[in-house]
Amino acid sequence: MRKLKLQVQMSVDGFVAGPKGEMDWMVWDWDDALKQYVDEITEPVDCILLGRALAQGFIPHWEAVAGNPDAAERSAGIKYTNTHKVVFTKTLDSSPWRNTVLAPGDLVDEVTRLKQEEGKDIIAYGGTTFVSALIRHALIDEFHLFINPTAIGNGMTIFAALDANQKLLLESSTAFACGIVVNQYRRAI
Repeated sequence: MRKLKLQVQMSVDGFVAGPKGEMDWMVWDWDDALKQYVDEITEPVDCILLGRALAQGFIPHWEAVAGNPDAAERSAGIKYTNTHKVVFTKTLDSSPWRNTVLAPGDLVDEVTRLKQEEGKDIIAYGGTTFVSALIRHALIDEFHLFINPTAIGNGMTIFAALDANQKLLLESSTAFACGIVVNQYRRAI
């Protein structure tokens, strides 16, 4: 069965965005070691899962980066652009993006089907609603939590929708020069 990874940035107090979706507190001057970490977790990925709201910014952003020969992150842009994407949506009828299909059906059924298909790892990116649903239904196998060195006091969390404890096992914790600490967990079975 394919493994589903989650990569998400969060504040030291556990929020992925401010109360109104603010992300101005996130650290973006990543050092080379953190960029290498991202390359290593995305290298074995051949499918990206996105919520609709994030997809509307994520896909065009990385397509623009891939098309810019002077972009510092061009290789990442090419990787994300060329990787098959599945966008979970109840509002779109057709995909405006290339190499992207829509998943309007039941989240659990769709993700379970994808995980049972032949292929490499899958990675999920998304907002609180989408990611919270993946976590609530125990669909994430590996968590990569990018803890930013900022406390914001209030905001959106990806764990509020849990209706029971979900045990995680720490695989590694790595501090990077830019101040981000990445905690990698796997779901305890």
